Amino acid sequence: QVQLVESGGGLVQAGESLTLSCTTSGLTLSAYDMGWFRQAPGKEREGVACIKSSADLTTYSDSVKGRFTISRDNARNVVYLEMNSLKPEDTAMYYCAVTAETYYVARALRAEDFSVWGQGTQVTVSS
Repeated sequence: QVQLVESGGGLVQAGESLTLSCTTSGLTLSAYDMGWFRQAPGKEREGVACIKSSADLTTYSDSVKGRFTISRDNARNVVYLEMNSLKPEDTAMYYCAVTAETYYVARALRAEDFSVWGQGTQVTVSS
């Protein structure tokens, strides 16, 4: 059974940093592309970043490009999202997800391409 568990969320002030972790189990992480998504109250789930299984390709939404960095440690079964220069508009529940799609379809950052999701971790950025 595949499980994804996010951690590292919290309350920070604008301009500060957080690093989220997604610990995986029940799968060979090195075989799958992974993504981070977020959802704010009253808004649709938004793709934030994704990373290819081999970690040689990453994709970011325009809203976080240059501020967030996705990475992975396949040996430790963990995917990270380093978030710098946080803004109040980054406030949301953050989810990691795994896709079984190949050919780096994940780069489109569409939620429907991802099949297994974690329970989320809350990030709140105060102004």
